[in-house]
Amino acid sequence: MNLISLFVSSILVENVVLSKFLGMCPFIGTSSKEKTAIGMGISVMIVTVLASILSYIIYHLILVPTDATYLTNTIFIFIIASLVGITEIIIKSKNKKLYKELGIYLPLITTNCAVLGIVLLNINSNYNLIETLVYSIGSSLGFTLVLYLFSTIREELCKKPIAERFEGVPIALITISLMALIFARFATL
Repeated sequence: MNLISLFVSSILVENVVLSKFLGMCPFIGTSSKEKTAIGMGISVMIVTVLASILSYIIYHLILVPTDATYLTNTIFIFIIASLVGITEIIIKSKNKKLYKELGIYLPLITTNCAVLGIVLLNINSNYNLIETLVYSIGSSLGFTLVLYLFSTIREELCKKPIAERFEGVPIALITISLMALIFARFATL
């Protein structure tokens, strides 16, 4: 597969949130403010890309040669958890306000199924290291893009009169559904 089409496809067509429905908890939980959404998106991007590279190397240089692929999920989760811990320490020391705004969602990147999903999709798709890097950057950029777009929409929706029964989660789910339909159109282009 062409690297450019893999990159574009991972952002738009195979968006981890809108087509694979991965990472919905932090997606909904950190999308009420643009700044928080960008902070979460960048954090997820850093963890995803680094986890994908490390996981690729460990999988192909250690797990496959030693016939220990049964440890794949455990090792990948350990890698992700370690990277999240490091990211959390860095954000806490550099931007205390963002650290407080992200709250519980920052350590939850460890269990963010989007991160683990991207890492596993790289392995299951038999991508080489360059394709793994391209897919990881594209997928996490797609996560950040829809998180940012959704946060801007949510901020505007808070300013508008909405029927009481649709306030909060119902209007958020309707909005996500409409976004998914729009992004699904990219598959037919």
